[in-house]
Amino acid sequence: MTIARKPAAYLALFLLFCVFNYTWATTAPPSRSLKATAAHSAPKRNAIDDSLALPSARDLNLTLEGAHKAEALAHFADGIDLEENGEMEKALEAYRQVLNVDPGQIELAVRVAALLTRDDDYPGAIDVLKDAVKVHPKAPEPYLELAFIYAKFLNKLDQAIEFANKAIALDPQRIDGYQRLFEIHLNAGDEKKATEILDRAAKVRNEDPMYWARLGRLYGSLILKPDAKPAAEETARLNDVFQKAAANGPNNAAVLKEVGDYFASTQQIKEALPFYLRVLELQPDDANIREKLATGFVLTNQRTRAVETLKEIIKEHPEKYQPYELLAQLHDDEARALVRANQTEQATAEFKRAAQNYEQSLLINPNHATTYLRLAELLLVPLKEGEHAVSVLTEARRRYPDAPEFAYYLAIALRESKQAKDAVVMFEEALNEAQNAQAEFLKPRFYLEYGAAAQEAGLYDKAADLFRKAIAMDPANAAEPYNYLGYMWAEQNIHLDEAEDAVKRALQLDPDNGAYLDTMAWVQYRQGKYDQALEHLKRALENLPREDAVVFEHLGDVYLKLNRASQALEAWQKAKTLDPSNKDLAAKIDAQKTRVSKNHE
Repeated sequence: MTIARKPAAYLALFLLFCVFNYTWATTAPPSRSLKATAAHSAPKRNAIDDSLALPSARDLNLTLEGAHKAEALAHFADGIDLEENGEMEKALEAYRQVLNVDPGQIELAVRVAALLTRDDDYPGAIDVLKDAVKVHPKAPEPYLELAFIYAKFLNKLDQAIEFANKAIALDPQRIDGYQRLFEIHLNAGDEKKATEILDRAAKVRNEDPMYWARLGRLYGSLILKPDAKPAAEETARLNDVFQKAAANGPNNAAVLKEVGDYFASTQQIKEALPFYLRVLELQPDDANIREKLATGFVLTNQRTRAVETLKEIIKEHPEKYQPYELLAQLHDDEARALVRANQTEQATAEFKRAAQNYEQSLLINPNHATTYLRLAELLLVPLKEGEHAVSVLTEARRRYPDAPEFAYYLAIALRESKQAKDAVVMFEEALNEAQNAQAEFLKPRFYLEYGAAAQEAGLYDKAADLFRKAIAMDPANAAEPYNYLGYMWAEQNIHLDEAEDAVKRALQLDPDNGAYLDTMAWVQYRQGKYDQALEHLKRALENLPREDAVVFEHLGDVYLKLNRASQALEAWQKAKTLDPSNKDLAAKIDAQKTRVSKNHE
């Protein structure tokens, strides 16, 4: 019964007491752990804290006899008001007036004892609880509180254990006594005895699903430690306990959700899914469970079901950003699988769907940093939408000005969208910000990307310094910056000896890389070594994963120098097929056709 604070409600309650003889509530108070609570905060004491949650004073049903009923009820009502106003000492005195009339009010006795322990009045708390025991010797609650007080505040473990065992003997079907005994042993440093208590509780025949769920939590506190992998038999024991919780609560959504979460958290995803599905049957509007289901489907490679589930969530809750995130990841994964299967068009369509869902997520929740990065990566690499990526990353940088990563990725986006000079400026900003923030991305890759932007901006000496910096940071894995350096000098037709040396080093590290073989051919072309260049180009074509317009253009240039004009034209036409927008290539082809025509006149 909830006791209202209004005078009319007090009067109604008084009349009910006059008509009926209420008994104290038989519903067991919820258990509280041995961790600190507001009512029992005492920093100066040892590790054991209270484990029975203070029952709400509003839910007390008082048994008062004779003429003292009205007086006791008035004290009780005063106590509620005083406690809610923070006047705890006066509230305590009012409650004790009630107990003076009827010391057998179990829940109130436990609450008063808790308040007394908060004020360090342990003897007073013990007296209140022992008075309650005299009136109701078969009630376990006072014994549980006595066990707590003796263990935590008095450090008398033998008496505490005795009280906890007494509570278990009075009601072996309740988990509270086992939990109290478990925590006493655990806080005393005896994990073996603590485990034995749980094993003892596990042998009880009990049809209460919450009993098993709470027992599972206690086992989990021992077994599921952050940096330790549980043994197979320990996992099996935990599985059995949570399975019992589910078996005894097939219609209890809260228990089933907890069971599902346990299996999911221990990477037993397939086992978790049936419990989440059952919760969804019981609570069809539970979007959180739908998300867990979708994630579970993803982890078990049930992509179609995951997509269907997420679309249902979005239809019902379009205001939530998380389903869009998950759906985007699904489309992204599917796209990459299609790329591996060489289904390019289908992959592109999936990448676009992924990007659209990430953008929708950002519309709902624009303060999710990771989503900006995921979207930008899609726009930059598979979708080749550099300007769009610049827009996304500019907004991200505005929102996260203290995150140098966004300056770095924005610099890459600017370079990819052919804004090389702006990219160089942004790379320098990223470098300065990263040095100040000690960011982790200042690695060889950063200097390689920065160097590529400087090269495209025509800052060749700066680019060379950046490539050399990348090489010096990790020479054993420097094939790519060596190749960049060699190709840049070959393109500019300067420093050809350094260019040749750089590409040789790249090929020593990766001898069959088609791109590096093409670079060597281009260096040799600039050096006038056309026969050697032709051999390297043929090897490049054999080793490239796919046909490349630049390599075929280089092949045509070499054939022309070797006076093999028809083969040169054929190679250029192949390059034009691969890169139809290359105007310089089209001009080469037209010029060669003109020369051939004149030779035939």
